Amino acid sequence: MPRKGIPRKGWRPGAIKPAGRSRKPTDDPLENLALTAFMAAHFEWMLVTGHSPDTVRARRAAIRIFITWAVERGLSQPSEITKPVLERYQRHLFYYRKPDGKPLTIGTQHSMLAPLKTWFRWMARENHLLFNPASELQLPKRPEHLPQAILSIQEVESILAEAEPVTPQAIRDRALLETLYSTGIRRAEAANLKLYDVDPARGVVMVREGKGGKDRIVPIGERALAWLDRYLIEARPQLAAGGHDGMFVTDYGEPANPAFVASRAKLYMKYAGIKKPGSTHMFRHAMATHMLEGGADVRILQALLGHAQLNTTEIYTHVSIEHLRAIHAATHPAKLIRPDAEPRPGVPSAEPD
Repeated sequence: MPRKGIPRKGWRPGAIKPAGRSRKPTDDPLENLALTAFMAAHFEWMLVTGHSPDTVRARRAAIRIFITWAVERGLSQPSEITKPVLERYQRHLFYYRKPDGKPLTIGTQHSMLAPLKTWFRWMARENHLLFNPASELQLPKRPEHLPQAILSIQEVESILAEAEPVTPQAIRDRALLETLYSTGIRRAEAANLKLYDVDPARGVVMVREGKGGKDRIVPIGERALAWLDRYLIEARPQLAAGGHDGMFVTDYGEPANPAFVASRAKLYMKYAGIKKPGSTHMFRHAMATHMLEGGADVRILQALLGHAQLNTTEIYTHVSIEHLRAIHAATHPAKLIRPDAEPRPGVPSAEPD
């Protein structure tokens, strides 16, 4: 019986994909501004020099917000933007309150200011400006947050077990979840996998154009390979449509997209009764933490996860506390001694006086 409020795992949609809503074209209020023209030229330069479209898309949103703020204050020319103006905008972001009354996080403020420094540096270098007004703008220090929650090994196994291989969709989902946990790849990287990107003989997966447009090779475990093999033999031929080479496909036979990958992970977390925040990235966090607890070197994890900076990977060393917990339980004087309790693995048993 399906759980209350949760769709059945064997549910299969109709063959016809519903049509999306048609949107009427709207006039862009920023279209004829000089700042907008320089923004477009800057993004063209970024694409020509190899920056990813995702990076351009994120920076476009941040710069457009700044242009809107500047126009509201009568500033429409790049030459009118000075260091005091940028500092005023930085204070505006700091004191801004969202509709729910909460301020912007320091990380969000940093993400909205950093593209401005790159933009104005480019305009000064291309001689569109006599000087760079953002050269001495000090960005807020980004906090280093730990992951909100980490899945235990038992929780991961319970999520995987919910994908019972009774339908082609469930076999696909089990293969997808096993791949996420075994490799630690991101949801966009999983969605972009092609049939030829998995090499069972070598036990590796080629991740093409990951974050930052970088390729990398990551190992994949035997269990994940076994589920991928079953998926390719039993499920994908029934699901795929159009003859494309995407590894994972939707219920409509199309190549998977990042949103689809995240929705499958979230759905099976709900099936397993896991209420921790997150979806696809939870498997990435779990993989890194469990490997560290198993003795993996942090630099090996850096290569597996595709982190450009080692300090990004070192966050997981703060999450992996099994060894610290064992030492704490063994040495802290304020411990509860239970004669009838079984000793934990790695923790020496203590007998009462």
